[in-house]
Amino acid sequence: MVDYSVWDHIEVSDDEDETHPNIDTASLFRWRHQARVERMEQFQKEKEELDKGCRECKRKLAECQKKMKELEVLDPESGKGELEKLQAEAQQLKNEEKSWENKLEELKKKEKNMPWNVDTLSKDGFSKSVFNVKPEEKEETEEQKEKKHKTFVERYEKQIKHFGMLRRWDDSQKYLSDNPHLVCEETANYLVIWCIDLEVEEKHALMEQVAHQTIVMQFILELAKSLKVDPRACFRQFFTKIKTADQQYMEGFNDELEAFKERVRGRAKVRIEKAMKEYEEEERQKRLGPGGLDPVEVYESLPPELQKCFDVKDVQMLQDTISKMDPT
Repeated sequence: MVDYSVWDHIEVSDDEDETHPNIDTASLFRWRHQARVERMEQFQKEKEELDKGCRECKRKLAECQKKMKELEVLDPESGKGELEKLQAEAQQLKNEEKSWENKLEELKKKEKNMPWNVDTLSKDGFSKSVFNVKPEEKEETEEQKEKKHKTFVERYEKQIKHFGMLRRWDDSQKYLSDNPHLVCEETANYLVIWCIDLEVEEKHALMEQVAHQTIVMQFILELAKSLKVDPRACFRQFFTKIKTADQQYMEGFNDELEAFKERVRGRAKVRIEKAMKEYEEEERQKRLGPGGLDPVEVYESLPPELQKCFDVKDVQMLQDTISKMDPT
């Protein structure tokens, strides 16, 4: 049996309404139509504002999560304080995202209960885009992530490096089309670490090249999160968008690229300083003499006239200098 109850909730059409003979029917109908249009526009505006707020919140959350992941890869030890701050910010954004989604859900229910009218009945009902939503996955432990990353790199390191050396958009797109398994977090993490290694080795130009490909991969992963699809299903959309030279999108890409290169330089500097300190400490330990004294530190603590005696290695000069000095 056909259910006709859907037609019970329809706003009466103007041409079916009866009016008093003394009332200007045409003016009344125009006023009603104008009021209805204004209500619909106000509702649509509210919907767009909620949708915009929700998207902005998701963007901030994705950016925060990306910074957390970079920090975990770049500097897991000394960046603990900053990581805790980002985790708190991410939790707050998750709560805000939930609030936005609840408001949107309430608005959708309200829209569903609104009466149909001549303006809404004639709208196209097949203009919605449908995406293949990726099911939610269980959170992996750090040990599982590390094992997964190690296995992936051992298998595909050569291919990841090849992707990191590509320069043209078309070449990158074709290579990922031929090797879709590379479109994942493991590739992005490897490229980040490789960038720092290159900067430490003072291969600055090569670092900037690989950094470009790192941001390409990160943008694809962020797009997949926003669409809630597998990254392998949407990387072509990224290249389509970036190749159309959309100014705002391109500026966002370049800004993120420059910020990433600065972060890489900063992490490389920290790593070099740490390595230098460890090397100096090892050398100092080798130099230690009786009683744990460091000859270099002892030398630097001597008066200039005594330092000169050691420099020329003159024992008599040393004895003469000591005899002239205050015994204290």
